[in-house]
Amino acid sequence: MKLYATNLFLRCMLVVLLSAVLSLPVTGIAAADSDQRVRTTDLTRIQQLTQVSVSPDGTHALYVVRSVVPQDDSYGYVNQIWMVRIDEEGHQPVQLTRHPAGASQPAWHPDNERIAFTRTIDGTSQIYVMSLRGGEAVPYTQAEQGAANPVWSSDGSMLLFSSTYSHSELLAKDAFRQGPAWPVEKPGIDPLPRNHTITPDPDGSLEEIRAWLDQNERENSPAVLNRLDFQGERRLSPERSYTHWFVMDDRPRAEPRALTLHTGFHSFSGAAWMWDDQNIVLSGNMQTAQHPDRVRDSYIYTLNIHEPEPARMLGTPSFSYSNPLPSADGRLIAFRVFDNSERGYNQAYMGVHDLRSNTTRYIGMDVDRNLGNMTWSRDSNNLYATAPKNGGFPLFRINARTGEAQRITDTETGVRAFDLNRGVLVYVLTSWENPFELYTATLNAENPRRISDHNHSWIAGRQLSEPVKHTFTNSEGLEIEYWVMKPANYEPGQRFPTLLQIHGGPSAMWGTGEASMWHEFQLFTAHGFGIVFSNPRGSGGYGYDFQRANHRDWGIGPMNDVLGSLDAAARQYSWIDTDQLVITGGSYGGYLVAYVIAKDHRFVAAAAQRGVYELSTFFGEGNAWRLVPDRFGGFPWESDVQRVLRHDSPFTHVHQIRTPLLILHGDVDLRTGVSQSEMMYKALKVLERDVEFIRYPGADHELSRSGNVHHRKDRLLRMIEFFKRYTAEN
Repeated sequence: MKLYATNLFLRCMLVVLLSAVLSLPVTGIAAADSDQRVRTTDLTRIQQLTQVSVSPDGTHALYVVRSVVPQDDSYGYVNQIWMVRIDEEGHQPVQLTRHPAGASQPAWHPDNERIAFTRTIDGTSQIYVMSLRGGEAVPYTQAEQGAANPVWSSDGSMLLFSSTYSHSELLAKDAFRQGPAWPVEKPGIDPLPRNHTITPDPDGSLEEIRAWLDQNERENSPAVLNRLDFQGERRLSPERSYTHWFVMDDRPRAEPRALTLHTGFHSFSGAAWMWDDQNIVLSGNMQTAQHPDRVRDSYIYTLNIHEPEPARMLGTPSFSYSNPLPSADGRLIAFRVFDNSERGYNQAYMGVHDLRSNTTRYIGMDVDRNLGNMTWSRDSNNLYATAPKNGGFPLFRINARTGEAQRITDTETGVRAFDLNRGVLVYVLTSWENPFELYTATLNAENPRRISDHNHSWIAGRQLSEPVKHTFTNSEGLEIEYWVMKPANYEPGQRFPTLLQIHGGPSAMWGTGEASMWHEFQLFTAHGFGIVFSNPRGSGGYGYDFQRANHRDWGIGPMNDVLGSLDAAARQYSWIDTDQLVITGGSYGGYLVAYVIAKDHRFVAAAAQRGVYELSTFFGEGNAWRLVPDRFGGFPWESDVQRVLRHDSPFTHVHQIRTPLLILHGDVDLRTGVSQSEMMYKALKVLERDVEFIRYPGADHELSRSGNVHHRKDRLLRMIEFFKRYTAEN
């Protein structure tokens, strides 16, 4: 192993030296860019780091880097796997994969000398295995439905993976031709069996007409909708899909054995090997009484790989049990627990099941935050997890036996992905100075050390504005946190236009440990705007009571909180020009922008992005429709709910809007629905108000985060240009 590590180190250093030589011109450009403000095109330079995995021997770590890359005459995204030695200082990360199709989901083989990963070519993901001694990656699977989520057994002799089947693909199999046991909810008649022998004929008998219509339905022309959750993110979703698990021997193209496929129209997630390499643990729901769209509970199951009949191990009705994770000593299984009774407000915690005593204890509830990304310590004594908290995503260590929880990183930064082994913690850190970089530390998160330079060097040549945190107490006694950022051209004694930014969700959370707004905030300050942003009532990261404080109140209460933040900032910072205030927000933030400018006329311009403006119609046209019953306690046809929805809908108050408004939306956004923006735009045009509508072709709700790069740049500059029409910056 020492010889291998030495060879690997020499090979890595050679790659690093070659990379350094090849990158000399770029370094020169960075040096020339010293003290320059953040630019729009810097969006293409940000590299996102995810999926950290430490080797079994604790000497190396894998991670995934998502980059913006040139594609034809535009840009696209690609994921590649990188590796870095972590048991010694002074080693630089090296890029392991370079195929244009990219690579993700890296999984160490127990011998430390190979990795499995997934790669998507022509829309289908398959698993590849690469030797770290050199050579090309070898395709391991050739699954018709694709393969993902590779997990090696502890002895390395077997590989566990998942494949996802559509409803039609299962119906095409003889074993499932009768369809699911749960009702398919096709009104008045059962669907024709997949293998029926009736001749389709539009002029024939009723049976032949039905066969002809059924044939059209299978070709999705037209789409026939019978399920409740018929909307995806960017297109209709007439049928469900189901994730099943397989196991294969450790050799290329080995015949996989199906583990859960025989259960048919059920779906399982988060499979993990148990200590004996003969059983796996996973989560799902095998009920047959209801259509799965109507079921929100999930349970923990176990199954033997030779006699795969899932057996329910853990679970309680009205709860979701997920992400089962066996401990290294084989005694305990940790899992995530969520109470479905109040999905909009309850905080996820953890459970630990002792296999020897067959007892379960629940831990992490006193954290009062949504715990996730669980990882066991090697000694099986502690669980590590992240959670949103007060603007950051700190790492917690929770004793598996006592339940004692300790926050070991601060709330000013965010731990995005992490892993640990043999006394070393490796994690991706987000801070206001840098959105993504890799660090190592002790298991107590002490002595942190940056070990990557994916963003650090080019950011060092940029002039950044630091977000400064403040608090104020609102009229209901809630403490509201907010941040203020100075414009890049700040000079004492001068006043500057200031932008009020509002987050979405409504249970999202912003802060210095949140990466998605890093570039946008810095770009606005580079263009001469100060920024105020806050976490109003209803935000995540502040516990159950705070998150529930906007129940049946999306408008007045949160509006008072964001405006209160702006007022408090203006009292403290004399450079904020209260005669040149602008406002923007996306999704729920777009909603609140429209609500605010209907009630408050201090803003000289506004931009509402991919928002919801009429809550009753949102219930029907958006795939996030469950926000209505979850957050307002009922449905639009119930009179008391109808009254609240009408009062809280910005469209109800559209005639009060006087502020010039820029509306932005993707035209295939099915999370909030472009018709919401069309309604607002048409109403304001009829009212002869200053309004402009930007509609991005082929863009969905993720436009600002992972959408078309050209559209992402256009979106930012549209808002900046629009605001400068109405401020002294024009």
